Amino acid sequence: ALVSIFKHTAGIEFEIIVVDNASPERDIETIEQGFDGVRLIRSADNLGFAKANNLGVAHSSGTYVLFINPDTNLVSPALQVMLRHLKASPEAGVVGCKLLNTDLSIQTSCIQTFPTILNQALDTDFLRARWPKSRLWGTAPLLSDSPEPAAVEVISGACMMMRRDVFDEVGQFSEDYFMYAEDLDLCFKVTRAGYVNHYVSMATVVHHGGASSTPLWATVMKWKSILHYCVKNHGPLYALTFRIVMSAVAALRLVAIVVLSFFGNKTVNNRARFAASTKWTAILRTLLARPGAGPPPPLRAVGATEN
Repeated sequence: ALVSIFKHTAGIEFEIIVVDNASPERDIETIEQGFDGVRLIRSADNLGFAKANNLGVAHSSGTYVLFINPDTNLVSPALQVMLRHLKASPEAGVVGCKLLNTDLSIQTSCIQTFPTILNQALDTDFLRARWPKSRLWGTAPLLSDSPEPAAVEVISGACMMMRRDVFDEVGQFSEDYFMYAEDLDLCFKVTRAGYVNHYVSMATVVHHGGASSTPLWATVMKWKSILHYCVKNHGPLYALTFRIVMSAVAALRLVAIVVLSFFGNKTVNNRARFAASTKWTAILRTLLARPGAGPPPPLRAVGATEN
Protein backbone atom coordinates (compact mmCIF):
# COMPACT_ATOMS: atom_id res chain seq x y z
CA ALA A 1 0.00 0.00 0.00
CA LEU A 2 2.73 2.45 0.94
CA VAL A 3 4.78 1.74 -2.18
CA SER A 4 1.74 2.34 -4.38
CA ILE A 5 0.85 5.60 -2.63
CA PHE A 6 4.30 7.05 -3.25
CA LYS A 7 4.33 5.72 -6.81
CA HIS A 8 0.97 7.14 -7.88
CA THR A 9 0.63 10.30 -5.80
CA ALA A 10 2.37 13.44 -7.02
CA GLY A 11 1.68 17.15 -7.23
CA ILE A 12 0.05 17.38 -3.78
CA GLU A 13 1.50 17.68 -0.31
CA PHE A 14 0.63 14.77 1.94
CA GLU A 15 1.64 12.97 5.11
CA ILE A 16 1.26 9.28 5.89
CA ILE A 17 0.45 7.95 9.34
CA VAL A 18 0.41 4.22 10.00
CA VAL A 19 -1.35 3.00 13.14
CA ASP A 20 -0.01 -0.35 14.31
CA ASN A 21 -2.88 -2.05 16.11
CA ALA A 22 -0.67 -4.28 18.29
CA SER A 23 0.17 -6.48 15.31
CA PRO A 24 2.15 -9.68 16.00
CA GLU A 25 4.67 -8.89 13.27
CA ARG A 26 7.84 -7.62 14.93
CA ASP A 27 9.28 -5.97 11.84
CA ILE A 28 6.72 -3.15 11.87
CA GLU A 29 9.42 -0.60 12.64
CA THR A 30 10.97 -1.21 9.22
CA ILE A 31 8.16 0.98 7.83
CA GLU A 32 9.82 4.09 9.24
CA GLN A 33 13.21 2.94 7.99
CA GLY A 34 11.99 2.16 4.48
CA PHE A 35 9.74 5.18 3.88
CA ASP A 36 10.92 8.70 4.62
CA GLY A 37 8.31 10.83 6.31
CA VAL A 38 5.98 7.99 7.30
CA ARG A 39 4.98 8.27 10.94
CA LEU A 40 4.31 5.08 12.85
CA ILE A 41 1.94 5.17 15.83
CA ARG A 42 2.25 2.04 17.97
CA SER A 43 -0.66 0.90 20.10
CA ALA A 44 -0.05 -1.55 22.92
CA ASP A 45 -3.55 -2.94 22.39
CA ASN A 46 -5.73 -3.76 19.42
CA LEU A 47 -7.98 -0.70 19.46
CA GLY A 48 -10.19 -1.78 16.59
CA PHE A 49 -10.79 0.11 13.36
CA ALA A 50 -12.65 3.20 14.57
CA LYS A 51 -10.51 4.10 17.57
CA ALA A 52 -7.24 3.47 15.72
CA ASN A 53 -8.29 5.70 12.83
CA ASN A 54 -9.28 8.46 15.24
CA LEU A 55 -5.86 8.08 16.87
CA GLY A 56 -4.20 8.49 13.50
CA VAL A 57 -6.16 11.66 12.76
CA ALA A 58 -5.15 13.08 16.14
CA HIS A 59 -1.50 12.85 15.00
CA SER A 60 -2.20 14.33 11.55
CA SER A 61 -2.20 17.94 10.40
CA GLY A 62 -3.93 17.92 7.00
CA THR A 63 -7.01 19.88 5.97
CA TYR A 64 -8.23 16.69 4.28
CA VAL A 65 -7.98 13.14 5.64
CA LEU A 66 -7.93 9.83 3.81
CA PHE A 67 -8.64 6.52 5.50
CA ILE A 68 -7.22 3.61 3.53
CA ASN A 69 -6.76 -0.03 4.44
CA PRO A 70 -3.30 -1.64 4.43
CA ASP A 71 -4.50 -4.34 2.01
CA THR A 72 -4.91 -1.85 -0.85
CA ASN A 73 -2.88 -0.85 -3.89
CA LEU A 74 -3.22 2.32 -5.90
CA VAL A 75 -3.07 1.64 -9.63
CA SER A 76 -3.66 5.22 -10.73
CA PRO A 77 -3.49 8.75 -9.28
CA ALA A 78 -6.73 8.04 -7.42
CA LEU A 79 -5.97 10.32 -4.49
CA GLN A 80 -5.49 13.36 -6.71
CA VAL A 81 -8.81 12.63 -8.45
CA MET A 82 -10.67 12.25 -5.16
CA LEU A 83 -9.07 15.35 -3.66
CA ARG A 84 -9.81 17.47 -6.71
CA HIS A 85 -13.48 16.51 -6.54
CA LEU A 86 -13.65 17.08 -2.78
CA LYS A 87 -12.17 20.57 -3.12
CA ALA A 88 -14.66 21.45 -5.87
CA SER A 89 -17.72 20.10 -4.01
CA PRO A 90 -18.54 21.95 -0.78
CA GLU A 91 -21.62 19.77 -0.29
CA ALA A 92 -19.55 16.56 -0.32
CA GLY A 93 -19.23 14.65 2.92
CA VAL A 94 -17.40 11.36 2.35
CA VAL A 95 -15.80 10.76 -1.04
CA GLY A 96 -15.08 7.21 -2.19
CA CYS A 97 -13.56 5.53 -5.21
CA LYS A 98 -14.04 2.45 -7.37
CA LEU A 99 -12.61 -0.54 -5.49
CA LEU A 100 -11.40 -3.54 -7.44
CA ASN A 101 -10.85 -7.10 -6.26
CA THR A 102 -7.47 -8.78 -6.70
CA ASP A 103 -8.59 -10.09 -10.11
CA LEU A 104 -9.54 -6.48 -11.05
CA SER A 105 -13.27 -7.15 -11.03
CA ILE A 106 -15.42 -4.49 -9.40
CA GLN A 107 -15.87 -4.85 -5.65
CA THR A 108 -19.60 -4.28 -5.30
CA SER A 109 -19.31 -3.46 -1.59
CA CYS A 110 -17.46 -0.20 -2.32
CA ILE A 111 -20.83 1.59 -2.27
CA GLN A 112 -23.96 0.48 -0.45
CA THR A 113 -27.27 1.58 0.95
CA PHE A 114 -27.84 1.94 4.66
CA PRO A 115 -28.98 -1.45 6.00
CA THR A 116 -32.72 -1.81 6.49
CA ILE A 117 -34.98 -4.72 7.29
CA LEU A 118 -36.18 -4.83 3.68
CA ASN A 119 -32.87 -4.65 1.82
CA GLN A 120 -31.16 -7.11 4.17
CA ALA A 121 -34.01 -9.63 4.01
CA LEU A 122 -34.05 -9.49 0.19
CA ASP A 123 -30.28 -9.47 -0.27
CA THR A 124 -29.70 -12.59 -2.38
CA ASP A 125 -27.50 -13.26 -5.38
CA PHE A 126 -30.60 -14.11 -7.45
CA LEU A 127 -32.37 -10.81 -6.77
CA ARG A 128 -29.19 -8.76 -7.18
CA ALA A 129 -28.55 -10.42 -10.56
CA ARG A 130 -32.18 -9.95 -11.65
CA TRP A 131 -32.39 -6.29 -10.62
CA PRO A 132 -28.79 -5.06 -10.32
CA LYS A 133 -29.77 -1.37 -10.48
CA SER A 134 -32.40 -1.56 -7.77
CA ARG A 135 -32.29 1.15 -5.13
CA LEU A 136 -32.35 -1.65 -2.55
CA TRP A 137 -28.66 -2.33 -3.16
CA GLY A 138 -27.48 1.17 -4.08
CA THR A 139 -24.91 -0.17 -6.54
CA ALA A 140 -26.37 1.29 -9.77
CA PRO A 141 -23.47 3.79 -10.15
CA LEU A 142 -21.09 0.82 -10.45
CA LEU A 143 -22.93 -0.23 -13.62
CA SER A 144 -22.95 3.23 -15.18
CA ASP A 145 -20.50 4.40 -17.85
CA SER A 146 -20.84 7.99 -16.71
CA PRO A 147 -17.58 9.57 -15.51
CA GLU A 148 -19.53 11.97 -13.29
CA PRO A 149 -19.47 11.46 -9.51
CA ALA A 150 -22.66 9.97 -8.08
CA ALA A 151 -24.47 10.63 -4.82
CA VAL A 152 -24.57 7.44 -2.72
CA GLU A 153 -25.46 6.51 0.84
CA VAL A 154 -22.46 4.51 2.05
CA ILE A 155 -18.79 4.59 1.10
CA SER A 156 -16.62 1.60 2.04
CA GLY A 157 -14.22 2.23 4.91
CA ALA A 158 -11.46 0.62 2.85
CA CYS A 159 -10.87 3.98 1.15
CA MET A 160 -12.70 7.15 2.15
CA MET A 161 -11.69 10.80 1.99
CA MET A 162 -13.26 13.80 3.67
CA ARG A 163 -12.58 17.27 5.00
CA ARG A 164 -11.05 17.26 8.44
CA ASP A 165 -13.56 19.85 9.74
CA VAL A 166 -16.50 17.70 8.57
CA PHE A 167 -14.94 14.64 10.20
CA ASP A 168 -14.67 16.56 13.48
CA GLU A 169 -18.13 18.11 13.09
CA VAL A 170 -19.87 14.71 13.01
CA GLY A 171 -17.86 13.33 15.93
CA GLN A 172 -15.28 11.31 13.98
CA PHE A 173 -15.59 7.50 13.87
CA SER A 174 -17.87 6.20 16.62
CA GLU A 175 -15.64 4.20 18.93
CA ASP A 176 -18.50 2.02 20.18
CA TYR A 177 -17.79 -0.13 17.10
CA PHE A 178 -14.74 -2.40 17.22
CA MET A 179 -14.76 -3.41 13.58
CA TYR A 180 -17.35 -3.27 10.75
CA ALA A 181 -20.28 -0.84 10.37
CA GLU A 182 -18.22 2.11 11.59
CA ASP A 183 -18.17 3.29 7.97
CA LEU A 184 -21.98 2.90 7.82
CA ASP A 185 -22.28 4.90 11.01
CA LEU A 186 -19.92 7.65 9.83
CA CYS A 187 -21.74 7.98 6.49
CA PHE A 188 -25.07 8.11 8.33
CA LYS A 189 -23.83 10.89 10.60
CA VAL A 190 -22.47 12.80 7.61
CA THR A 191 -25.77 12.65 5.71
CA ARG A 192 -27.70 13.57 8.84
CA ALA A 193 -25.48 16.65 9.11
CA GLY A 194 -26.64 17.71 5.63
CA TYR A 195 -23.75 16.58 3.44
CA VAL A 196 -23.85 14.22 0.45
CA ASN A 197 -21.54 11.22 0.06
CA HIS A 198 -20.01 10.91 -3.40
CA TYR A 199 -18.70 7.96 -5.39
CA VAL A 200 -15.98 8.96 -7.87
CA SER A 201 -15.68 6.23 -10.49
CA MET A 202 -12.62 7.77 -12.14
CA ALA A 203 -10.54 7.04 -9.04
CA THR A 204 -9.54 3.36 -8.82
CA VAL A 205 -7.94 1.39 -5.98
CA VAL A 206 -7.38 -2.37 -5.66
CA HIS A 207 -8.64 -3.73 -2.34
CA HIS A 208 -7.52 -7.30 -1.74
CA GLY A 209 -9.71 -7.75 1.36
CA GLY A 210 -9.75 -10.38 4.06
CA ALA A 211 -6.26 -9.58 5.36
CA SER A 212 -7.32 -8.53 8.84
CA SER A 213 -9.56 -11.32 10.08
CA THR A 214 -10.79 -14.86 9.55
CA PRO A 215 -14.02 -15.18 7.48
CA LEU A 216 -16.16 -16.61 10.30
CA TRP A 217 -14.97 -14.01 12.82
CA ALA A 218 -15.63 -11.29 10.25
CA THR A 219 -19.18 -12.57 9.67
CA VAL A 220 -19.98 -12.56 13.39
CA MET A 221 -18.47 -9.12 13.99
CA LYS A 222 -20.19 -7.66 10.93
CA TRP A 223 -23.63 -8.73 12.11
CA LYS A 224 -22.99 -7.66 15.71
CA SER A 225 -22.00 -4.26 14.38
CA ILE A 226 -25.06 -3.99 12.12
CA LEU A 227 -27.30 -4.82 15.09
CA HIS A 228 -25.57 -2.11 17.11
CA TYR A 229 -26.03 0.31 14.19
CA CYS A 230 -29.77 -0.44 14.16
CA VAL A 231 -30.16 0.12 17.90
CA LYS A 232 -28.10 3.30 17.84
CA ASN A 233 -29.66 4.96 14.81
CA HIS A 234 -33.19 3.52 14.65
CA GLY A 235 -34.03 2.53 18.22
CA PRO A 236 -34.51 -0.75 20.14
CA LEU A 237 -37.91 -1.60 18.63
CA TYR A 238 -36.56 -1.40 15.09
CA ALA A 239 -33.51 -3.42 16.12
CA LEU A 240 -35.71 -6.10 17.68
CA THR A 241 -37.81 -6.32 14.51
CA PHE A 242 -34.61 -6.52 12.48
CA ARG A 243 -33.41 -9.43 14.66
CA ILE A 244 -36.69 -11.33 14.30
CA VAL A 245 -36.95 -10.91 10.53
CA MET A 246 -33.31 -11.70 9.83
CA SER A 247 -33.39 -14.71 12.17
CA ALA A 248 -36.27 -16.07 10.10
CA VAL A 249 -34.33 -15.35 6.90
CA ALA A 250 -31.23 -17.12 8.25
CA ALA A 251 -33.30 -20.14 9.31
CA LEU A 252 -34.93 -20.32 5.87
CA ARG A 253 -31.52 -20.13 4.21
CA LEU A 254 -30.30 -23.06 6.31
CA VAL A 255 -33.40 -25.10 5.43
CA ALA A 256 -32.85 -24.33 1.74
CA ILE A 257 -29.22 -25.47 1.96
CA VAL A 258 -30.30 -28.77 3.54
CA VAL A 259 -33.01 -29.33 0.91
CA LEU A 260 -30.61 -28.56 -1.93
CA SER A 261 -28.06 -30.97 -0.50
CA PHE A 262 -30.58 -33.79 -0.95
CA PHE A 263 -32.53 -32.74 -4.03
CA GLY A 264 -30.41 -30.10 -5.72
CA ASN A 265 -27.72 -30.26 -8.35
CA LYS A 266 -25.28 -32.96 -7.23
CA THR A 267 -22.47 -31.28 -9.14
CA VAL A 268 -22.58 -28.24 -6.87
CA ASN A 269 -19.50 -28.17 -4.67
CA ASN A 270 -20.29 -29.67 -1.26
CA ARG A 271 -17.56 -27.50 0.23
CA ALA A 272 -19.47 -24.40 -0.91
CA ARG A 273 -22.66 -25.70 0.72
CA PHE A 274 -20.76 -26.39 3.94
CA ALA A 275 -19.28 -22.89 3.91
CA ALA A 276 -22.73 -21.37 3.34
CA SER A 277 -24.29 -23.40 6.14
CA THR A 278 -21.45 -22.46 8.51
CA LYS A 279 -21.88 -18.79 7.63
CA TRP A 280 -25.66 -18.71 8.13
CA THR A 281 -25.44 -20.76 11.32
CA ALA A 282 -23.04 -18.17 12.72
CA ILE A 283 -25.37 -15.36 11.61
CA LEU A 284 -28.39 -17.04 13.20
CA ARG A 285 -26.54 -17.57 16.49
CA THR A 286 -25.45 -13.94 16.47
CA LEU A 287 -29.00 -12.73 15.84
CA LEU A 288 -30.43 -14.93 18.60
CA ALA A 289 -27.72 -14.09 21.15
CA ARG A 290 -28.38 -11.72 24.02
CA PRO A 291 -27.44 -8.19 22.88
CA GLY A 292 -23.87 -7.38 23.86
CA ALA A 293 -23.23 -10.92 25.11
CA GLY A 294 -19.62 -12.00 25.24
CA PRO A 295 -16.38 -10.31 24.24
CA PRO A 296 -15.20 -10.16 20.62
CA PRO A 297 -13.65 -13.49 19.60
CA PRO A 298 -9.92 -13.65 18.83
CA LEU A 299 -8.70 -12.12 15.60
CA ARG A 300 -5.55 -11.70 13.62
CA ALA A 301 -3.92 -8.29 13.63
CA VAL A 302 -6.20 -5.51 12.49
CA GLY A 303 -4.47 -2.64 10.73
CA ALA A 304 -5.63 0.95 10.40
CA THR A 305 -3.80 3.18 8.00
CA GLU A 306 -4.49 6.81 7.21
CA ASN A 307 -2.74 9.44 5.16
